[in-house]
Amino acid sequence: MTTRPRVRLRLHLRLRPQGVLLILCGAALLRIALFSELYLRYVKEGLRPYLVVSGVALIALGLVGMFRRDHDHDHDHNEAEAEYEYEYEYDAHAGHDHTRNPRIAWLLTAPALALLLFPPPALGSYSAAREEARAAAQGTGTFPELPAGDPVPLTLGAFASRAEWDTGASMKGRTVRLTGFVTRDGDGTWSVARLLVTCCAADAQALKVEIRGADAPAADAWVTVTGTWHPTGKPGSDAARPVLDAASVKRVAAPSDPYEKR
Repeated sequence: MTTRPRVRLRLHLRLRPQGVLLILCGAALLRIALFSELYLRYVKEGLRPYLVVSGVALIALGLVGMFRRDHDHDHDHNEAEAEYEYEYEYDAHAGHDHTRNPRIAWLLTAPALALLLFPPPALGSYSAAREEARAAAQGTGTFPELPAGDPVPLTLGAFASRAEWDTGASMKGRTVRLTGFVTRDGDGTWSVARLLVTCCAADAQALKVEIRGADAPAADAWVTVTGTWHPTGKPGSDAARPVLDAASVKRVAAPSDPYEKR
């Protein structure tokens, strides 16, 4: 009788730190991008699908990396054809294999676990104080008239551009409303700020409007300030800065998307 091989395929599941690290990082990406809007703290809205795909890929790679396949071959004269048996074995002592995964390697999973459980906050006053930039406007000129009705809601970028470059003084006599987080300067002044992003938080630039006539709330608190433009100098000169005389300051909740877009 012809002897046919009998093949036994065993899949060993070993808890390797590199696999766990990939799974934790992938889970963190899915948490912020698929199951919440926390990703808006770090990147623009259009990048969400890429984050989800990356999270799934990291989890898949982590799972694949923790399985090891073994093939056992024997001969069974009573079998008419080859058989395949699948055995899943969990190796509880994988973490003690010092030839492959030193115990200290498990410390690498701590930052990934922290990222999963405690996503970093959006950039705030610390970043704004160190990366202040003018609004993207080239040279002085006349700006379009503001919409009718007061107060007029403006982004900080729009307010700063008009305050620094508008030769037509389109904000004169108008009441405007700005929303942002609070930053405090060393000389006792304070500003409402937001960060302008082109792609992600790594390229953020600060937009700040100095507030006068009101006490400063706590740093990083989100506020809506209503008031009037305070001219400080000739448009286009170094003296022209975005300043608002506040009529009211109201604490508000931080928006889900804290950044202004270019």
